[in-house]
Amino acid sequence: MNGASTWGNLAQYDWSVMVPEFTILGVATLLSLLDLVMGRKSDRRILAWIGLIGIIVAGYFVVQNTGQNVVSILNDMYRLDGFANGFKLIFLSGVALVFLISINYVDESRNVKYSGEYYYLILTALLGAMFMASSSDLITLYVGMEVLSISSYILVGTRKNHIQSNESAFKYVVSGGIASAVTLYGMSFIYGLTGSTNLYVIAERLSSVFHGGFDFLVFLSFFLMIVGLAFKISAVPYHMWAPDVYQGAPTPITAFLSVVSKAAGFAIVLRVFLVIFGNLVNFDMKTGQQTSVLVDTLGLYIAIIAGASMIIGNTLAVRQVNMKRMMAYSGIAQAGYLLVPFATLTVLMFEQTIFYLVAYLLANMGIFAIIMIVNRDQQTEDIKSFAGLYHRAPWIAIAMTFFLLSLAGIPISAGFFGKFYIFMSTIVHSSYWLAGIMLATSVVSYYYYFGVIRQMYMRPGKTETPLKVPGTIALVVLIAFIGTVVIGVMPEPVMQYIHTNFPLQQMFQAGGQ
Repeated sequence: MNGASTWGNLAQYDWSVMVPEFTILGVATLLSLLDLVMGRKSDRRILAWIGLIGIIVAGYFVVQNTGQNVVSILNDMYRLDGFANGFKLIFLSGVALVFLISINYVDESRNVKYSGEYYYLILTALLGAMFMASSSDLITLYVGMEVLSISSYILVGTRKNHIQSNESAFKYVVSGGIASAVTLYGMSFIYGLTGSTNLYVIAERLSSVFHGGFDFLVFLSFFLMIVGLAFKISAVPYHMWAPDVYQGAPTPITAFLSVVSKAAGFAIVLRVFLVIFGNLVNFDMKTGQQTSVLVDTLGLYIAIIAGASMIIGNTLAVRQVNMKRMMAYSGIAQAGYLLVPFATLTVLMFEQTIFYLVAYLLANMGIFAIIMIVNRDQQTEDIKSFAGLYHRAPWIAIAMTFFLLSLAGIPISAGFFGKFYIFMSTIVHSSYWLAGIMLATSVVSYYYYFGVIRQMYMRPGKTETPLKVPGTIALVVLIAFIGTVVIGVMPEPVMQYIHTNFPLQQMFQAGGQ
């Protein structure tokens, strides 16, 4: 009878909301089985194309799920809402571009021998990220985070005969393990205080706990979790793993970590902290007024992390001569910019975050696609490898220029409006010191971004031979270039689409079956 009851309970759930995840899981399983039966010398690029088709199908299902009411299943451990759909589309778009970059990389790389594993490990990492976006329980959030992390650890060390890749993978595993332990320690306090792992039950119970004399433990849990999760977004104080890992990892995996893994980290940060701590209030005994703990107390610490990430990332990037290390420090600074809307908590916070992530995805994927072909052609990862690129591949150099301008926040690029919207939120919130840091560090970033541009246009290269650009790389660069320019010229339709189809308020609504 218990078995029949269990099956009856499972049958009542609306499993259609998980079709995108089921699609990715099915394709990953299919790729692993095909990899087993294919011969050792078989061309495994077909696995990449099958995986890419699966990603497109999953993206179609996510689009079909947009604009619907909130649905929760599995005892409210999995939620489908606008927040989840927005992040899932970013994950799927990023991984699709990574697959296109990887087709040429794995085909020509002598170090990545087991290319079948390479492709379905990316899909399992994607699956973990998608679960992180939809999870509303600490257990499923952590499981999704570990699925993403473990797959990423292996992918970073895919070049098994490359000493730098092995070193990076080891550092990544150690750093990730420590971050995971710190995050779990913070979660354990939350569970001990409230007796639940469900975010919405925790939110209901935490207020009475907070005012019952346990406010110190509540703050301690916040700090432990924010430090642990800073690892996923490569933000201060847990940021120093990024340069070594970015440099040693295969370039497509570096692109994956810089966009998809970072976006997944922001998904869990926003979901956990907005839901759990969003309703906490302090009572001022003198005035009788209520103030938000998240906005007026914890928001200051988030702003400090954001400011420190912007300063440290941009300052250390100036000294880099390795292109991938420079992009790692740039990513630390970008994490700081992305934390600013969370620190200010304005009405359009979610729209600003998604818009900036879209602009960041386009610019970073385009940059890493170009880095891959230039570094392989020049046999070096130094910034000087871009010398004379304009004379060898003019349209590639022009596209690279726009990508760098987008990261720098120069007008007529998607990144400009991404930073502009965030900057205006700091002004509205009266966080003038944070706005000042944004402006100052953006100016600092011009130095190292324009240093690459200077190499492309004003420095002679070692050869004048035209650079060969594979078709899949050209497609990635073209998609990223068009997206960067179009969004930079017409940002409002994109913001309106995000506002209409991915409403943040759904995160706080009760889910229905």
